[in-house]
Amino acid sequence: MCLAVPAKIIEIKDLLAKVELSGVTKDVSLMLLPEAQVGDYVLVHAGFAMQKVDEKEAEETYALLNEMDGAPRAVEALS
Repeated sequence: MCLAVPAKIIEIKDLLAKVELSGVTKDVSLMLLPEAQVGDYVLVHAGFAMQKVDEKEAEETYALLNEMDGAPRAVEALS
Protein backbone atom coordinates (compact mmCIF):
# COMPACT_ATOMS: atom_id res chain seq x y z
CA MET A 1 0.00 0.00 0.00
CA CYS A 2 1.21 3.50 -0.83
CA LEU A 3 0.43 6.60 1.18
CA ALA A 4 0.67 10.25 0.15
CA VAL A 5 1.16 12.70 3.02
CA PRO A 6 0.49 16.43 3.13
CA ALA A 7 3.43 18.80 3.48
CA LYS A 8 3.76 22.59 3.40
CA ILE A 9 5.91 24.19 0.71
CA ILE A 10 8.45 26.51 2.33
CA GLU A 11 10.71 27.24 -0.65
CA ILE A 12 10.68 26.78 -4.44
CA LYS A 13 13.56 26.84 -6.91
CA ASP A 14 12.64 25.98 -10.49
CA LEU A 15 10.54 22.79 -10.23
CA LEU A 16 12.03 21.68 -6.91
CA ALA A 17 10.26 22.53 -3.66
CA LYS A 18 11.47 22.26 -0.10
CA VAL A 19 8.57 21.03 2.02
CA GLU A 20 8.11 20.68 5.77
CA LEU A 21 6.32 17.85 7.54
CA SER A 22 6.42 17.54 11.32
CA GLY A 23 9.65 19.51 11.57
CA VAL A 24 11.40 17.55 8.83
CA THR A 25 12.29 19.19 5.52
CA LYS A 26 12.54 17.34 2.25
CA ASP A 27 13.02 18.24 -1.41
CA VAL A 28 10.20 17.20 -3.74
CA SER A 29 9.56 17.62 -7.44
CA LEU A 30 6.87 19.99 -8.70
CA MET A 31 6.89 18.48 -12.20
CA LEU A 32 3.34 17.20 -11.70
CA LEU A 33 2.14 20.37 -9.95
CA PRO A 34 4.01 23.37 -11.43
CA GLU A 35 1.33 25.83 -10.27
CA ALA A 36 2.09 25.17 -6.57
CA GLN A 37 3.37 28.13 -4.56
CA VAL A 38 5.18 28.77 -1.29
CA GLY A 39 2.69 28.32 1.57
CA ASP A 40 0.59 25.71 -0.26
CA TYR A 41 -0.04 22.30 1.27
CA VAL A 42 0.55 19.45 -1.17
CA LEU A 43 0.20 15.69 -1.08
CA VAL A 44 3.65 14.14 -1.49
CA HIS A 45 4.25 10.62 -2.73
CA ALA A 46 7.51 9.08 -3.93
CA GLY A 47 9.24 12.46 -4.03
CA PHE A 48 6.56 14.21 -6.10
CA ALA A 49 3.95 16.80 -5.13
CA MET A 50 0.78 15.30 -6.60
CA GLN A 51 -2.14 17.52 -5.53
CA LYS A 52 -2.83 20.68 -3.55
CA VAL A 53 -4.90 20.34 -0.35
CA ASP A 54 -6.19 22.99 2.01
CA GLU A 55 -4.70 23.56 5.46
CA LYS A 56 -7.72 22.07 7.28
CA GLU A 57 -7.45 18.81 5.32
CA ALA A 58 -3.71 18.68 6.04
CA GLU A 59 -4.31 19.18 9.78
CA GLU A 60 -6.97 16.43 9.83
CA THR A 61 -4.55 14.06 8.10
CA TYR A 62 -1.77 14.92 10.60
CA ALA A 63 -4.20 14.20 13.48
CA LEU A 64 -5.13 10.81 11.98
CA LEU A 65 -1.47 9.90 11.43
CA ASN A 66 -0.69 10.84 15.04
CA GLU A 67 -3.60 8.67 16.22
CA MET A 68 -2.20 5.74 14.28
CA ASP A 69 1.06 6.33 16.15
CA GLY A 70 -0.70 6.10 19.52
CA ALA A 71 -1.63 9.72 20.20
CA PRO A 72 -5.02 10.45 21.83
CA ARG A 73 -7.94 10.93 19.46
CA ALA A 74 -7.90 14.50 18.13
CA VAL A 75 -9.79 14.53 14.84
CA GLU A 76 -13.07 15.69 16.41
CA ALA A 77 -11.29 18.65 18.00
CA LEU A 78 -10.48 19.97 14.52
CA SER A 79 -14.12 20.14 13.39
